[in-house]
Amino acid sequence: MKNSKSLLAILVLMFGASTMSSCQKTKTTEKDAIEYTYIEEGSEKAPNGHFVLYNLEITTATDSVIYTTIDQPFPGYLMANDTITPQNGMDEIFLTLRKGDSINFQSTAKVIFNNNQPPFLKEDDVVKVKLGAFDVKTDSAMQVFYQEAMMAEQAKSAERAKTLLVEEAATIEAYVKEKGLNAQKTENGLYYIIEQEGTGEATTPGTTMHVNYAGYLIDGTLFDTSLAEIAKANNIFTEGRPYEPLPVNVGMGQVIPGWDEGLMLLKKGSKAKFIIPSPLAYGESGAGALIPANSILVFDVEVTDVQK
Repeated sequence: MKNSKSLLAILVLMFGASTMSSCQKTKTTEKDAIEYTYIEEGSEKAPNGHFVLYNLEITTATDSVIYTTIDQPFPGYLMANDTITPQNGMDEIFLTLRKGDSINFQSTAKVIFNNNQPPFLKEDDVVKVKLGAFDVKTDSAMQVFYQEAMMAEQAKSAERAKTLLVEEAATIEAYVKEKGLNAQKTENGLYYIIEQEGTGEATTPGTTMHVNYAGYLIDGTLFDTSLAEIAKANNIFTEGRPYEPLPVNVGMGQVIPGWDEGLMLLKKGSKAKFIIPSPLAYGESGAGALIPANSILVFDVEVTDVQK
């Protein structure tokens, strides 16, 4: 597990509220002149190579949350290394964190984000930060902690996916009815319409299929296609990109689950429409700017060739 060069690059899990103390100490960083106040002051310094775990909340001057670890699966952390030279005031604060520290401070967006502030903030906008270091762990203990946190998050994600499959089924049923489609539904929740039957043997895992496709959000927005004419008609044509059938090694996890399952139902020459609920597509992560989180996707596909 490597330490990030940017001390704000790994910001993650639950932010613990600070407990006010009657005795507070205020310091000022040598770089950037950030005044920071200890609401509580810890005493355990992490040895070099150990990890400091912290909680973080960043807000605007009016307390609108810019970032908080509360909705993340893992807390912020950094590896203690007293040979690192602070490059800015934020480095000074983070590099001196001790277990039990609870710190509040504010500065401009330019200083807090080191010239990489979100586009909705101006350089001189005031930004407030709450920071709390709550544990110190060895490398091996950190690995165990990380694995346990990821397993817990995967379990929560699986439960959320079950709920979404039920909720999105209602949306898909309404879409199918509106479009007059005669769709079938698999046990996993994929909706499909085979518009043209193919020929040849049944498809088995590991089969390579060459597939032309056009992918849409359920509102009809085209986000990708292998067909130049469709790309041009929807003003998403990219010069220099090869528009050709996509080779897919079916059933091997190379594509989203909805495609893996749907293509197994097809043969050479098949044409079909897949309506894929988000847990069988790109889920909570989405895919870039064109596919938001929890998006139901619609694909028109044609299998142009099959290689066993």
